[in-house]
Amino acid sequence: MATFGILVGGGPAPGINGVISAATLAARRRGARVIGCLQGFEWLMKGDIDHVVDLGVEAVSRIHEQGGSILKTSRANPTKDPANLDRVVDALGRLGIDHLISIGGDDTCFSARTVGAAAGNRLRVVHVPKTIDNDLPLPPGIPTFGFETARATAAGIVGTLLEDARTAGRWYVVVMMGRNAGHLALGAGHSANATMTLVAEEYAGAKVSLDRMARSVEGAILKSTAEGRPYGVVVLAEGLGECLDPADLAAFPDLPRDEHGHLRLAELPLGRLVRDRVEKGLKLHGIKTTMVVKDVGYELRCVAPNAFDQEYTRELGAAAVATLLAGHANVMITRQNQRIVPIPFDQILDPRTGKTRIRMLDTTTESFASAMALQTRLAPSDLDEPRTADAIAAVSKLGVAELKQRFFG
Repeated sequence: MATFGILVGGGPAPGINGVISAATLAARRRGARVIGCLQGFEWLMKGDIDHVVDLGVEAVSRIHEQGGSILKTSRANPTKDPANLDRVVDALGRLGIDHLISIGGDDTCFSARTVGAAAGNRLRVVHVPKTIDNDLPLPPGIPTFGFETARATAAGIVGTLLEDARTAGRWYVVVMMGRNAGHLALGAGHSANATMTLVAEEYAGAKVSLDRMARSVEGAILKSTAEGRPYGVVVLAEGLGECLDPADLAAFPDLPRDEHGHLRLAELPLGRLVRDRVEKGLKLHGIKTTMVVKDVGYELRCVAPNAFDQEYTRELGAAAVATLLAGHANVMITRQNQRIVPIPFDQILDPRTGKTRIRMLDTTTESFASAMALQTRLAPSDLDEPRTADAIAAVSKLGVAELKQRFFG
């Protein structure tokens, strides 16, 4: 009898329970045993095989409608210490697990791949990609599960803040979760028609000063005010912290890193830093306004999945079992054009790092161009067209020449 192990790593995402449910149902109906490993690799790394649960049909039949993870999750990384890796392989062997389904993002995928390689022929591994960041290397246009639910929820939050901004005559600076890529920030901001959404991909990998970021926001506020909207919401992608000039990050020498070595950008007060500089810039224009900083992210991770993600995750969970029982392994399970397509681990690795590639926003697409065009941004052409330039100068203490020098000089 085959024995399946299921574990979850990384941050929560809507739909995790759908994968667990469908995989359990599919495996049980094939006569297999299913063991859920609690908190990802955390206990297995200690050689502990007591923190597991036998998963049965009754226990999982309706959990696909729930947010969170019945197996919990953790960021424990077994690849950093060979002893931890050995203990994971040994623990899985003592549990009798010969088929492993990992659910998680790029780091969990790398960990699962490494565990599978260390176990050799004793263990077959497949990975189900999960992240609200939408940054795993799936084909263009195919989201990671959880993203669509998180985007819809985030868009609702931004939309509510837009109405509050209009009602109260204020500005919000929203820092949207997303460790590297700006998919969630742009997706939510574009859907809700935020005043402006700033993402790291705009800078094409270059390091950018905090002043330059703040100047972009200042220009957007100035233009919006000139157009009769002295209020709004600016969305900043959390990943902007990764492209900050090291000189700006030097002010935070104790910024912590997670188990995989990534800066904990949630600990960087990006919104406050940008707001403070923007407020200072607005004083030059004689504009006095209230600016409120909001961080949005954690409240998106455990909401109940929408119908799209419920269906999506059930297909992925069932496909993970079918793929393993067909004798395939070392693949990431994807759904493409209504077909299940396993992608070999080797095809999703970055050859420079040996780790899973990160899918950033593609700034060359018509979709990205459309999102940019519908935002309120100060452009050089605004100050070259006399009517627009005069309207902007009218709400500022600076003349047109001074504005050109400040923003584009």
